[in-house]
Amino acid sequence: MFWADTLVDKITQQLDKNIAQGKPLIIRDEKTMSGRVHVGSLRGVVLHGIISEILTERKIANKYLFEINDFDPFDGLPHYLDQDKYRPYMGFSLKDVPSPDDKFPNFAEYVADEFVQVINQLGFQPELYRLYPLYQQGKFNETIRLALEHAAEIREIYKNISGSVKADDWYPLQVICDSCGKMGTTKVTGFDGEKVQYRCEPNLVKWAQGCGHQGSKSPFDGNAKLPWKVDWAAKFKVLNVDIEGGGKDHYTKGGSREISNAICEKIFQHTHPYDLPYNFFVIGGKKMSSSKGLGSTAKDISDLLPPEMVRLLMLRNRPQQEIDFDPQGDTIPVLYDYHDQIAGQFFTAEPSDGGRLFALIFPVKQRKKIEQKFYPRFSLIAYLSQMPHIDLILETEKMKGSKLTKADKAEVDYRSKYALNWLELYSPEKFKIKLYEDSMPEAVKTLSAEQKQALKAIADYLVSIKQPEGQLLHTKLHELKTELNIDPRLLFEAIYKSLLNQDSGPKAGWFLSVLDKQFLINRFNQAAE
Repeated sequence: MFWADTLVDKITQQLDKNIAQGKPLIIRDEKTMSGRVHVGSLRGVVLHGIISEILTERKIANKYLFEINDFDPFDGLPHYLDQDKYRPYMGFSLKDVPSPDDKFPNFAEYVADEFVQVINQLGFQPELYRLYPLYQQGKFNETIRLALEHAAEIREIYKNISGSVKADDWYPLQVICDSCGKMGTTKVTGFDGEKVQYRCEPNLVKWAQGCGHQGSKSPFDGNAKLPWKVDWAAKFKVLNVDIEGGGKDHYTKGGSREISNAICEKIFQHTHPYDLPYNFFVIGGKKMSSSKGLGSTAKDISDLLPPEMVRLLMLRNRPQQEIDFDPQGDTIPVLYDYHDQIAGQFFTAEPSDGGRLFALIFPVKQRKKIEQKFYPRFSLIAYLSQMPHIDLILETEKMKGSKLTKADKAEVDYRSKYALNWLELYSPEKFKIKLYEDSMPEAVKTLSAEQKQALKAIADYLVSIKQPEGQLLHTKLHELKTELNIDPRLLFEAIYKSLLNQDSGPKAGWFLSVLDKQFLINRFNQAAE
């Protein structure tokens, strides 16, 4: 059984009483809109989304909520913003930071718009909500009061679970300063049951400077926000969340999830959601940061890969496994190859994990409409798309061995579009082709005598046949390496050097089959001289 189905089995067993009551299970995820959202955040989106989809398949009522967090302090200055313009806004709530684009009311909405578009492109339609309006409407008033009244117990939870010692006068709340408007620089110093006393500290944090104002104000109705571990626990209660995961860094012993779960149950008297830890999404082995610009954004990946491939990328590995994605390496061609493999499993009569995964990379409404088609290998389409004299449809028909259907032709165009984009932006040099049609490549000068002998043998073979075919050439090349007793690496290197001026290239038999026969005969004979 595929891991996502097994996971939903466990969830439904644990939440059987909730399901029996007939109320929708609440699934929740969120993102703080502090900068362009990196692709790693899509892992949570897809994981929560696929749980919702499988529950829907099983006719179990559920609601998938996604929070646009617009209320956290602006505490990291993204590299792509005007540093002088935006530095004064450090410490403000994200909803109060101006948007670089006048179409949006604030920075949070500017960032969210791009990310929400990506979520929708992937076929997920969560119920979106903003955090600040919930605070403003008083939804968090009860949890704020409980947190302030039980500040000592919360300090004890931090200490017992993580070893973090809070000062005896620490309160789990940050208010918006009435003087400068900042929230990230304020420290609550007291609570009389109706109002909090606070100071806007000049040196409370390194990334923002407070104004020094002292005052008192009501902490309710959007005037203040709980710090994030307490805030996380409060969301569990306020939104009655049943299922919510988080990155594995939150789930370390003594980590934020353990603290939030404890606050949820001990302070807010509410059962915490089903725990769902998942591992990191890394780019070339490096964890990503939105504000530092390390790694590809969700938008970048959605432009680079079609939606079903992004879903496959996120669902192929179990949640506890790391996803290492390197668009500058072989990741993308390998991903397409895996897609084509599980597509074949889907259309067989016997059920398989691969076939089930193939179904899940499409949204629920599309799964009954999946049609069988020919999937040309992505790496071959990438090579062919760089050769303007090649007829993509004709060459794909040769691969298939029959005429292409309308769906087949659409898939060729689809893959060619994404292949050209990848080649332009990320692909390693070995996937790029520059065919030396009018001049002899410099690399030919480095050919050994046995390599020249091999090229002469290939030319002689081409003279003897009517029309080169990929599989036929593939077989002949392997026969030649045995007949000539040449290292296969040296044989193929000779071919690529004489045509591409490089040591490696596309699958040789197929590559030669799409080039003009007489051109190849002339080139190999000249290179062998």
